[in-house]
Amino acid sequence: MSAASPTDAPPVASASGPVPILRRSVEKGLEFACVALLLGAVGVACLQVVMRYVFRNALPWPEEVASWVFTWAVMLGMALATGRGAHIAIDLLPRLLPGRARRALALVTQAAMIAASLVLMIHGLDYVERAIAASPALQMPMRYLFLAVPVGAALNLFFLVWPDTGRGFVQGLVTLALGVLIYWVVRHGAGLLYAPASGPWVLVGVGLVAIVLGVPVAFSLILATFTAFASANPILLVTLAQNMGASLNSFTLLAIPFFILAAAVMNVGGITPRLVELAMMLVGHLRGGLAQANVVTNTMLAGVSGSSTADASTVAKLLVPEMARRGYDRPFAAALTAAGSTLANLIPPSLGLIIYAALASVSVGAVFVATLVPGLIMAAALMLVVYVISRARGYGGDMPKASGRERLRAVVTAIPALILPVLIVGGVRFGVFTATEAGAVAMIYALFCGAFLYRRLTGPTLLVAVREATMDTVVIVVIIAAAAPFAWVLAYERVPQRIASGLAVLVEQPWLLMLALNVFLLIVGLFMEMIAALVILVPILVPLIVMAGFDPITFGLVIVMNLVIGALTPPLGVLIFTTARAGGADQVATFRAVLPFLAAMLAVLLLVAFVPALTLAPLRWLGP
Repeated sequence: MSAASPTDAPPVASASGPVPILRRSVEKGLEFACVALLLGAVGVACLQVVMRYVFRNALPWPEEVASWVFTWAVMLGMALATGRGAHIAIDLLPRLLPGRARRALALVTQAAMIAASLVLMIHGLDYVERAIAASPALQMPMRYLFLAVPVGAALNLFFLVWPDTGRGFVQGLVTLALGVLIYWVVRHGAGLLYAPASGPWVLVGVGLVAIVLGVPVAFSLILATFTAFASANPILLVTLAQNMGASLNSFTLLAIPFFILAAAVMNVGGITPRLVELAMMLVGHLRGGLAQANVVTNTMLAGVSGSSTADASTVAKLLVPEMARRGYDRPFAAALTAAGSTLANLIPPSLGLIIYAALASVSVGAVFVATLVPGLIMAAALMLVVYVISRARGYGGDMPKASGRERLRAVVTAIPALILPVLIVGGVRFGVFTATEAGAVAMIYALFCGAFLYRRLTGPTLLVAVREATMDTVVIVVIIAAAAPFAWVLAYERVPQRIASGLAVLVEQPWLLMLALNVFLLIVGLFMEMIAALVILVPILVPLIVMAGFDPITFGLVIVMNLVIGALTPPLGVLIFTTARAGGADQVATFRAVLPFLAAMLAVLLLVAFVPALTLAPLRWLGP
């Protein structure tokens, strides 16, 4: 999986002129707007914390303002990601094709993105005209919130059609015409090809085909939803924009950009290198010491980031080259880093667990506490595999053991970073602040540490970190938004009820149901990005497991573990692609090298699934 470029055509030289200059100006303007909006959301969330606990007077409007600002930031950022070719896509098929076929497929992919953008713009404007409600706190017309969807779609079209340094007007017009044709054929011809009752099959089929062809995941989901509804009542088409806008109008989802921003600031502010140094001091002298330090670093970093992709990229850049220099096989180093980065979604604050809690209507704090023991067990399992492989291959054992004074100095230096996980988990668990407010607090705390304690944070480095975090946020959250109407179609067609009735016989045998669900989720993880899968599957599966007598908090960790394992397996394998690219390792060899780690992770998964005390005991220890 990679960032998908709108076209794979080879770049051609282009003299600077009014067209590229205008395009770049729009791009810079959008970036400034997105960064400003996200930082504004952080400020508003922090204001609510201050008003609640310092002045004892919580305001009624901050959550609403932050959600609206977030919605506009994501939809404008969607267009910015299109212009930069940053959307998440599976590029396995395009990479297998020769040059001419790859360019033809890129043309089709871009046309599909244009068709999806037309859907959002045309039917989004239709819904804006129909919207009559007002927001609860500010009494602002809701149409101004939902207007973000067609505006973002229109800017999408601008970047997809407007020429840049790699293509001219002719290609832009050709792809526009092809995109319009796709939209028109689906909109007016779907009723002739299939009945509305075939909607679920069309939905899944079109979505999977588009993803395999290399269409970015978000646009594949939009196009699949449009195709499924095209043969039904036309009024249903407005639900695409409605569901996308409504899914983003969530204060809980704001935790995602806040923690990503916090992690980015920590990286440039000097916190991450301090954690690496501490890990080296603690375990660097052991057999496979540098590899063991890799796992320990990922474990500590997981407690401050919540993003597996961010951790994978950061640790791979820091440790894979050093491991290769000390004699470790580079694919092994990249595979270990990828496996270790999954801990970011298994140790709080996990973005996957936050999303699950929001979708399943369970306590974020309870889910955070429940995952503490399983997360540490997973880290221990990875370290055991490292020890066995290192003994067999003769890795490590060449680093001197750190003295007590050196370890103490490393611990003292890293204390500000180590305090943050305790602050986040404790604050959320005991109701000091919500998960979203915890993310905002983490962001402010990271700024303080980087600027005043470690003194590594400067204006330019902060700007780079915020820009990168903004783009990371957009490409993740836009998938959540696009998955919302996709999941709505499944609910409209009563797919959850059908699955539940089909598995009803297994409810009487809970262990068999749990085993079947684990196999099903592992298969889903092979082909679907974790966040999109959570949005689609959680509403379907949670009622089923509750009916069977399983605790939904335990199941939250089970589903996230299953789906994050999929990030280590082809064809998706986003973490493998990330670490292999950042660490300069061969991708195929890295996939082979990750197999022992996958075996250990599957063993821990089964342990968590069938021994619920591992997740429920910490909840009893830390109170209700």
